[in-house]
Amino acid sequence: MSGSQRSAQGRAPLPRGMFRIGRIAGSDVLVSSSWFLIAGLIAVVMSPRVEQVQPGLGAWTYVVGVAFAIALYLAVLLHEASHAVVARRFGFTVHSITLHFLGGATSIEGEARRPRQEFWIAVVGPITSIAVGAAALAAWFVTPDGLLRLVIEGLAGANLMIGVLNLVPALPLDGGRVLKAGVWAMTGRVHTGTAVAAWTGRGTAVLVGLFALWSSRDGSVVNPLVLLVVALFLWTGASQALAVAGITRQFSGVVASDLARRALTVPSDLPLAEAMRQAREAGAGSIVTATADGRPVGVVDETAARAVPADRAPWVAVSTVARTLEPGLTLPVRITGAALLDTVRSTPASEYVLLDDDGRVYGVLAAADLIRAVRP
Repeated sequence: MSGSQRSAQGRAPLPRGMFRIGRIAGSDVLVSSSWFLIAGLIAVVMSPRVEQVQPGLGAWTYVVGVAFAIALYLAVLLHEASHAVVARRFGFTVHSITLHFLGGATSIEGEARRPRQEFWIAVVGPITSIAVGAAALAAWFVTPDGLLRLVIEGLAGANLMIGVLNLVPALPLDGGRVLKAGVWAMTGRVHTGTAVAAWTGRGTAVLVGLFALWSSRDGSVVNPLVLLVVALFLWTGASQALAVAGITRQFSGVVASDLARRALTVPSDLPLAEAMRQAREAGAGSIVTATADGRPVGVVDETAARAVPADRAPWVAVSTVARTLEPGLTLPVRITGAALLDTVRSTPASEYVLLDDDGRVYGVLAAADLIRAVRP
């Protein structure tokens, strides 16, 4: 199924239990330690069938099962890589592709800006799996009996199943994102599309859970347990999507300029005491430092400024208590809604400087003011 801090080398440190095995489509490929458990389980489940096709293999029976697990996850990797390729073509940053016990996941930064993007990024994965399954099915008819045909048979069935199941219109599955894109296109509201697909996901989770309980009547344990894990995965993913939809809905009506604090722009070398005096006289809530040509380069940290002793403030440059305006900390004054939310998520900060169309400082957007605006 499909759905940070940087190290000294510029790469994200691996989460516990993760292994980096390479790169594909420009993204790190990570494997969860849980995969080894699933590989062993697949080897055990397949062993009777392998023994039937090729008797007398002994311990090699399980090696064949592990080889099939590797081939299956290569197909899952292809599914996830297709998501990554399309996302990159739309201009999104793809951080990693992770293979885990339930399949795979592609980490894409930011949200789709239009329904068309959401649709194609989502639907390409199931299409890829179905294509791989169809190719394996075609190969099955021309492959002689033996272990190779057994592996191809398993790949055909697994990929067709993965492709079809991922088209179920329920978040967090790919089909849920396709449904989200459709509702978004019809209503013009992304949060409505997310909410509809997420509630469908919750409903699907309940149905899977009920089926798991029903299938346990004959005393079987493995299949009901797997179904319950799938139901939990669906419910959790759908619930997270609902939370995101709520945040997106709250942000949809936010206009950054409406929340801007009046800002005083001063030279970087102006004494802190003088800068604060001018800010009080101007009724400004924030101080922005700028170069001689008026280009903003920093925003004063109010806490740091108040921590400077009064007897030192006349001798300390205001730039010493200002945070450098790195990329993402200056925003266009007209930014609203989803674009503002994407910025806050990708570049967390306590304050952002708003610039007008001519590049001049319009004001400062404080994260605290933004939180108060969306909290209701």
